[in-house]
Amino acid sequence: MLARYGREEMEKIWSEENKYKIWLDIEIAVLKARAEKGEIPMEAAEKIEKEAVVDLVEIKAIEKKTRHDMIAFIEAISAPLGNESRFIHEGLTSSDIKDTARAVQMKEACQLIIKDLEELYQVLGEKALADKDTIMVGRTHGVHAEPLTWGLKLLTWYQEIGRQLKRFNQLLEFVAVGQISGAVGSFSSIEPEIETRVCEILGLSNSAVSSQILQRDRHADFVERLALTAASIEKFATEIRNLQRTDILEVEEGFRKGQKGSSAMPHKKNPIVCERLSGLARVVRGNVVPALENINLWHERDLTHSSVERVILPDSAILLDYMLYNFKAVMEELVVNEDNMKSNLEKTLGLTFSQRLLLALVEKGLRREEAYELAQRNAMTAWEDKKDYRELITNDPQIKSHLSEEELANIFDWQAYLKNIDKIFKRTGLLN
Repeated sequence: MLARYGREEMEKIWSEENKYKIWLDIEIAVLKARAEKGEIPMEAAEKIEKEAVVDLVEIKAIEKKTRHDMIAFIEAISAPLGNESRFIHEGLTSSDIKDTARAVQMKEACQLIIKDLEELYQVLGEKALADKDTIMVGRTHGVHAEPLTWGLKLLTWYQEIGRQLKRFNQLLEFVAVGQISGAVGSFSSIEPEIETRVCEILGLSNSAVSSQILQRDRHADFVERLALTAASIEKFATEIRNLQRTDILEVEEGFRKGQKGSSAMPHKKNPIVCERLSGLARVVRGNVVPALENINLWHERDLTHSSVERVILPDSAILLDYMLYNFKAVMEELVVNEDNMKSNLEKTLGLTFSQRLLLALVEKGLRREEAYELAQRNAMTAWEDKKDYRELITNDPQIKSHLSEEELANIFDWQAYLKNIDKIFKRTGLLN
């Protein structure tokens, strides 16, 4: 289990103590619902609510003998009670309690993830606006393409986290669902109205139909969305790692006072948090296949999903909570090296202006193939001979016959690439 990586609030959601507490909450909710319906005395429900306690040590001791956690739980909470304890778990099956409890845990985990996403969303928005006009070279296939801005790159991340927020808010509809429907979901030993009331007490919806269990497409959806968000964090972290490479060094993780980068090389400042996040995303992603395989169970249920979920649900939620929290810290402390961005922009000696030249020649009436050949011929010379592209273009008689000195000067203008940046920001709603 990887609970040690998580923060206290998420760890608590998936703790043994909290699980049994929720089990007790559900049992008491059933008693209240039955008492309201007149099936059992209200006094019995009130007494059990007041006196029943979860004793984790006692539950574990009984479980060693029964080898059944639900029976151990029921025996442990019933022992100190009087005759009223006979109403506990009456007409229920273990999955009524376990699956409904898991729904509560997934709901609470989603709510915490939503909070994490909202905080990261805000940080990314602020950083994108702050560097809206910080020009840098764009890269496709790892090769210099055309200029963009660091803020525009962050804006794509901001939008992506916004989509993840929407997904998790939608996810609540599918996972915050309980069931109290008996041995095979037919309500043979308990009335459907009890299920409705119990879920209402717990802040859940109730499943319109279930077998002995809630269907596992819900849980697979939960894990898939955790993995999808982890993949976004991995993507952002990988970009930072690439941009921190010594030969690029356009951004860097914050390096705190007293921090050490390498046991052997004192000069090292490594993107260790982003590397850690990239690795952990693989773990979360690896839990998707078991979650999908849990959908296919025998008949009304079997037990193959249970042991898997005890690992993949808490671990995936705890890890993503950890990843979101730490990536937010990375963004808050990130060092942006604007001088290196400008220096790297000029490394290819003006080659990034090749498309502007191509388009200018086409506008002058050249066929695209002709214009492309003129732009590429000079570009290859610039690549191979390390010559300034603008100088080559200015001295090319064929190009000079189509473009004036003023028109050439306009082609080689960095600011031309930024003319629509504000419009893009306005489309996202981040800029008025």
